[in-house]
Amino acid sequence: MPIQIEPAVPPGWPSVELRQSLASRGDISPAVDHLMGFIKPLIDESHTEDGTEIDIEIAVREALANAVIHGNRENADKRVHVTCRCSLDGELKLTIRDEGAGFDANAVPDPTDQDRLLRTHGRGIRLMQALMDEVAFQHNGTVVCMSKALRTPSDQNSGHQSG
Repeated sequence: MPIQIEPAVPPGWPSVELRQSLASRGDISPAVDHLMGFIKPLIDESHTEDGTEIDIEIAVREALANAVIHGNRENADKRVHVTCRCSLDGELKLTIRDEGAGFDANAVPDPTDQDRLLRTHGRGIRLMQALMDEVAFQHNGTVVCMSKALRTPSDQNSGHQSG
């Protein structure tokens, strides 16, 4: 699967950014692997609880799968656009945009409702919300913005870093 990658450091910003896009067909794993390869060194250098890396990977995988399958309907002519920005203050921000028609995030059924418990799908948004600090849908649901602090609040308040 061809992946277009645009590394960028915005002028004047204390952050590093990765932009990539992928076709809405095939396996999303190469895109997830590349993105996690960009994020992992930042996680390794930060004060985070064990599990942060897998939490982010699961949330990214769910968001990309939703964009490819539900947003773009696996139309190979449409792309999914990913932006990952990591700031020096330990904030990770991910934006995933599809080229689909969008959806109403508030209308998605609750996967914990009794009649939905045994279903094998419909839990992606709930997982993203549970694993990331913030999840918001914009532009009629075609854009999902997620964030995660890569440092614990006590580390951010004290200004100490390990290393």
